[in-house]
Amino acid sequence: MRTAIYVRVSTEEQSTEGYSLGAQKAILADYCIAEGWEVFDVYEDDGYSGTNIKRPAYSRMMDDINEWDIILVMKMDRIHRNSRNFMSMMDNLNQEGKMFVSSTESLDTTNALGRFVVDMIQRIAQLESEQIGERTYMGMREKAESMENTKSESRTLGFNPPFGYSLSNGILLTNEEELIVVREIFSSYLEGRTMDRIAYDLNMSGTLTRKRNPWNVYNLRNILHNPVYAGYMRWDDILVKHFAQTVVSPQEFNVVQELMVSRVKDPKKMKINLISDEYFE
Repeated sequence: MRTAIYVRVSTEEQSTEGYSLGAQKAILADYCIAEGWEVFDVYEDDGYSGTNIKRPAYSRMMDDINEWDIILVMKMDRIHRNSRNFMSMMDNLNQEGKMFVSSTESLDTTNALGRFVVDMIQRIAQLESEQIGERTYMGMREKAESMENTKSESRTLGFNPPFGYSLSNGILLTNEEELIVVREIFSSYLEGRTMDRIAYDLNMSGTLTRKRNPWNVYNLRNILHNPVYAGYMRWDDILVKHFAQTVVSPQEFNVVQELMVSRVKDPKKMKINLISDEYFE
């Protein structure tokens, strides 16, 4: 039996569970020797989440499906943490006459009972993953609700710095060159120019985005919707004040939001997020 050994680990999992790629490979190689199976290849994804199906080694393994007979993993959650993705893979394996084996869970997917047990275990793994997500969300919300920045430093909520800002050790800093462009974008929109016109003017002047891409309606909309330029970082429905340089006041930001809504064909379909009066200074 030709075996495809699959191993995966993320940095967080390795630090908390101790299942390194090397440890997984050693255990599974010994398992193949005990079963008398031939190792066709070892596929390893380092630093990829089990909820992500776009993993290079996993994709290569599935491309090689005609070359092996069995997928061998140490635990089921090494291959997928989402029950729908896992069962989709199992349907594919069944159609191709392939088998799936988990060395520590001793599951036989060649019979109905084994497939049922696999499904139940995978659903439990997905439940654990979703519970971790819920706990992370609650922790982030608590952090956002309790965060109080000072004039000496403004800490962020873990986001990538938007155009016009940078980060240094978690502190939000001003990128003067980019913020000049942001100021021009808001000023032009308040003067009545359309986003198409603003994008055209910026591109014709040779001004590009941080990734050196042309400006368009979509990246302009992201800027015009972001309250960070009015002095507040948004996390879900919570606003946290920062003390980095801004380009508009909360009142001006709200005017921009109302203008954007008024210019869409069906304003009822566009959600408007205003900065409430309690944040006005």
